[in-house]
Amino acid sequence: MAGIIVGIVALPLAIAFGIASGVSPEKGIITAIVAGFIISFLGGTKVQIGGPTGAFIVIIYGIVNNPEYGLSGLIVATMLAGVILILLGVFKLGAVIKFIPYPIIIGFTAGIAVTIFTTQMGDVLGLTQSAVDAAGNTTTIPLKTPGDFIGKWVCYFQHIDTFNLWNFLMAVLAIIIIAGLPRLLRKVPVLNKIPGSLYGILIVTGVVLLLKNQFGIDCIDTIGDRFKIKAQLPDMEVPDISWAMIQKLMPVAFTIAILGAIESLLSAAVADGVIGDHHNSNSELVAQGVANLVTPLFGGIPATGAIARTMTNINNGGRSPIAGIIHAIVLLLILLVLMPLAEYIPMAALAGVLVIVSYNMSGWRTFRGLLKNPKSDVATLLVTFILTVIFDLTIAIEVGLVIAAVVFVKRVMETTEINVVKDELDNNEEVRVRWHKEELVVPKGTEVYEINGPYFFGIANKFEEIMSNLAGPRPTTRIIRMRKITFIDSTGIHNLQNLIEMSHSDGIQVILSGVNDNVKTILLKNGFAELLGEDRICANIYLAIERAKKG
Repeated sequence: MAGIIVGIVALPLAIAFGIASGVSPEKGIITAIVAGFIISFLGGTKVQIGGPTGAFIVIIYGIVNNPEYGLSGLIVATMLAGVILILLGVFKLGAVIKFIPYPIIIGFTAGIAVTIFTTQMGDVLGLTQSAVDAAGNTTTIPLKTPGDFIGKWVCYFQHIDTFNLWNFLMAVLAIIIIAGLPRLLRKVPVLNKIPGSLYGILIVTGVVLLLKNQFGIDCIDTIGDRFKIKAQLPDMEVPDISWAMIQKLMPVAFTIAILGAIESLLSAAVADGVIGDHHNSNSELVAQGVANLVTPLFGGIPATGAIARTMTNINNGGRSPIAGIIHAIVLLLILLVLMPLAEYIPMAALAGVLVIVSYNMSGWRTFRGLLKNPKSDVATLLVTFILTVIFDLTIAIEVGLVIAAVVFVKRVMETTEINVVKDELDNNEEVRVRWHKEELVVPKGTEVYEINGPYFFGIANKFEEIMSNLAGPRPTTRIIRMRKITFIDSTGIHNLQNLIEMSHSDGIQVILSGVNDNVKTILLKNGFAELLGEDRICANIYLAIERAKKG
């Protein structure tokens, strides 16, 4: 039962996502069938429902409408994304995806929502443009807009004089029905199972047919006016793939893969919290990868786990992959039997569906809440959002990740402290060895540097600056207290080697104190025993002080 209901829910969304992406409506349904089956059959979560989602609309539209790529480019990019997802799962990088900062996810999700809303304004307002056909006659066709955000709005304002009131009223009616009717039917056991999007499409389609047949109002575009729907599964086709095409499409494929991984794992995590289960993120990524590798061969578009459909599955009792498989079978039957009827669906109704989708995606309350967070989070959020809307989702994700990485390094640097002691040491936290009951007194001519935190590329230069800027007479011994260094990277090792060599050239001996086993192993592998002498790599501060006294 859950599978049947989810199949019904997925139908209008699959059609809408297909058309909004710049491909024919049946390609959206084929994606939901093939990818939905594979994701449920192979996935790492019991209740995940896969298929086309709004997140991919912007990317797909950009590829399909790029004369250099077209549909063949979309197939290649999707298959490359599938390979990337499989590799992420095979190399067990599923957990890494979860570390992508929340402001980035909200930023590009909100940006995608604004972009989807923008793409639908032409159909909401019923805008058109003039064109010359092959016979030289001037005809009216649906408005074709540029791919960029600003260009779309400029085009809308330039053609606002073609505004179609009836089209606009049907879009508004669809939005009102989709948003409001489920609330009115909430207490009706049978009717509340049907999604608002299906109500909206069915009612608006009925109204448009009534207006056309009874009142002669025939100015509202339908799917049949723009597309010829094939009620069949296409034959499997392997595209021609060249190395040059792979190189050009790899950044786009990477964006599709990362976006798909984030959305699917986020959906799986939400589902876990509801059903009290724990998904296998790496198996889920492999399933997503296989789905995106196979689906394009049948003419499908990129797919991932869909949160709304997954929650519909859970709320209707789905607790195993069988529901997802049945959902795919239901869509297959609809494609083969009922798909010709989709030609009567008004484009205004689909535009209404996508306006609601964009509103739900926007997460504007969460977006507004994040604006109260630290400035670094706000900057990451706004930059990702603006780049997604104004430029490109690929650029937005890449720049967003770079910003997040820089912010992370900055915060780690702020939490890592470097203290310099010249007289008396605090030994309250020293463990294992308690040789002396008196306070640890630093010998004359000795400086102790204590590093609290990881010693990596972000902090290495900071340590060097502190040491070089330290006022006072030059010491004879430097003790570097490393008890709180949890790890050291190659930059830290190189920096430490330079400090030791510089100190030796100035006649200053260097002693390392409190080096844990992991860090010590790394240092010994990099020749620190020969550089310092193994007796100068001490297990604790007591041994280091005794060694300093010997000179």
